[in-house]
Amino acid sequence: MVGDGHRRAGTPLRAAQDEAGVPPGVWKGRGLAALGLAAGDVVTERQAELLLGEGRHPDADRIERELLARGRTPAQARRATVLGRPIEHNRSPKTDKAKERTPWLAFDLVFRPPPTAHIAWALMDDEHRLVLELCDDIARDKTLAWFEESVVEIRSKAGGKQRARVKDGLIVAVFRHYESRATESRPLLHAHAVVSARARRPHDGKWGNLSADSLMTHIVAADTLYTLYFMEEVSARLGWAWEPREVTPGRRPVMDIAGIDRRLIGWQSTRRQQIEDALSVLTEKYEERQGHPPGEKAGYALACQAADQTRLPKRTELLSLSELRKRWRDSAIRAYGADTVDRLAERARAAAAAVWARVRPMVDIALAAVDVVAVVYVMRGAFKRHHLLAEARRHLSYVLRGRPHEPGLDEQIVQTVIDEYTRPASRRMMTADLRALYPRDTEDQAVLRPLTRKRSAPQYERARLAADVLAARVRAARRAERLGSRRLPYAVAVPAASRSHPGPFRTDRKDGHLLEAETGVATVEQTRQTMEAAAAKVAATVRDSKRARALAHGPRPQPAPATTTPPHTQQPGTQHTPGRSSGGVA
Repeated sequence: MVGDGHRRAGTPLRAAQDEAGVPPGVWKGRGLAALGLAAGDVVTERQAELLLGEGRHPDADRIERELLARGRTPAQARRATVLGRPIEHNRSPKTDKAKERTPWLAFDLVFRPPPTAHIAWALMDDEHRLVLELCDDIARDKTLAWFEESVVEIRSKAGGKQRARVKDGLIVAVFRHYESRATESRPLLHAHAVVSARARRPHDGKWGNLSADSLMTHIVAADTLYTLYFMEEVSARLGWAWEPREVTPGRRPVMDIAGIDRRLIGWQSTRRQQIEDALSVLTEKYEERQGHPPGEKAGYALACQAADQTRLPKRTELLSLSELRKRWRDSAIRAYGADTVDRLAERARAAAAAVWARVRPMVDIALAAVDVVAVVYVMRGAFKRHHLLAEARRHLSYVLRGRPHEPGLDEQIVQTVIDEYTRPASRRMMTADLRALYPRDTEDQAVLRPLTRKRSAPQYERARLAADVLAARVRAARRAERLGSRRLPYAVAVPAASRSHPGPFRTDRKDGHLLEAETGVATVEQTRQTMEAAAAKVAATVRDSKRARALAHGPRPQPAPATTTPPHTQQPGTQHTPGRSSGGVA
C-alpha cells in the first residue's frame, strides 16, 4: 500500500503514501456493490485489514456497532461480519499446531506494460505520461472484466468438488507502483491488483472462496489479453505502432513501440540483466547435470530461481514521482545524450508512419488457426483450451501491431483449432491432429515431423518452422481451389479487389478500424463467381466477334467433330487437386 518503501511506525497511511510518492489504492470489480462500495473509491487501511487480512466485511466496525446496539452478543456481531469461513476455524485447539492451515484470502495479480512503454512513460512529457497511465488503466480493467465474465469460479460445496460462476463479480484493490527493485532506481510502471478470495455463490447468495485453480490456470491468457488491449489503446490514442523484438534467440519475441531507441531498453532493464546473469550460471549447472538444455518448464523454474536469488531488499529512500522522473531523465541523458531523450515522441510517430506504410494488418482465421496449433503443439505436445487462447492472443498482437481486434476474434480462432485440427489426447487434454492437416500428403507429414522433434533447435524456433509449413499448405490449397473453379479454357484476370489475400478480417485504409468481411470459404466462393462471370463475358465477346466475321466474310468451313477431348482443354467442373480430400483445409 506504500509502494516499495518502508512505513515508519505511527505514520498514517495517506501520509506514508504521499511520502513514498505512490497514489492511494482504489477499489475495482463488479462485486463491490454487494459490500456497499463503488469502483474508484479509495482503499482505506481499515478496509484492507478487514477484507484482505481477516476475510471480513470492509465496513465491519459499523455493522458490529449496529448489531450490538440491537442486543446481539459480541460473538454474534462478529460472526455477522465474516464473509464465508472464519479464519479462526483454521486454528482448532484440538489440532496439532504444525497442521494448522494458513487462510487463503487474496491473489496478487501484477499488470505490467511492455518494456518500451516504461521508457516512454518515464522520459516523455506529462501529457504522454498521463495517456500511457490511462491506457494501462483501461487494459487492466478490461482484463479483470474478462476474468469476471469468463474465468473465475467459486466452490459450491465442501471440498471444492463442484464449482459455479460467481454471482456478483470480483472485489479488487488496485495499487499502482512506479519503479523496479534494481540497485539503481529504474522506471517500471505496474499495478498490483489484489483480488479478494471472497465472493458470493449464485444459487444461495452465501459467501465462499474463489477457486484458485480456475484463476491461476488462465494467468498467461490474461497476461496476453492485457498486452493486446494495452497495445490497442496506445495506438488509438497516440498513433504509435508496435513491432516484435527478439530478446533471446529462438524464444518468443516481445512487442515494442516502434521508434524507441533500443539502447534505452538496456538502460531501463537493469533488474532483468541481474536475473539473466544469474540464470546463465544456473543453466550451465543444469546442462552439466542433465546433459541437455532445459525445456520450457525447466527454463521457467530456473528463471524463478534466478529472480529469487537476485531479489534485493526494499529501499529506504523514498522519492516522489516528479523527483523520480527528473532523476531518470538526467540518467538517460548522461548515458545517451539529450537528442535521444528529447526526440522520443517524434521518432515514435515517424516509425509508426513507416510501419503502417509497409504493413497492412490483416487477420486470417484459417492461417491464424494453423499458426496457433503448430506453436502450441510443438511447445507442449498435449494442451488445453487456455493454452490455445493465450497463443491466439499473441498471434493477434504480432499481426495487428496495435490495431483493434473484433471482440471474440481470439475465441473464434481457438474454436477453429479445436474443431478442425485437434483430437483428444487424454480425458482432459487434446493434441494436434496431423491427419486433419494432411489427409493424404505423406511427404508433407515427413517434412513436419522432423521439425517438431528437432532437439538441436529451441522449441519456439521449431514451432515457427512448423507453423510456416502449415501456412504454406493452406495457401497452396487455396491456390489449387481457385484454379480448379474455372469453367472455361480462357485465362481470366482476377480483378484487383479479389486478388488480395483472402481472410475473414481486413483493415480499412481510411480509418484503420477492422471491418468484418467474408469467411475464407465465402471468399473462395466469391472469387469463383467473379471468375465465372468474367469468363462468360469473354466467351460472349468471342461469340460476338465470330458472328461479325461470319456476316462480313461468309461462313467458314468447320472441322470434323473430335472423338476425344484435346489435352489442353479444361473441362467444366472442379479439377481434382492431388493430395486433397473432403477433410482438407479450406
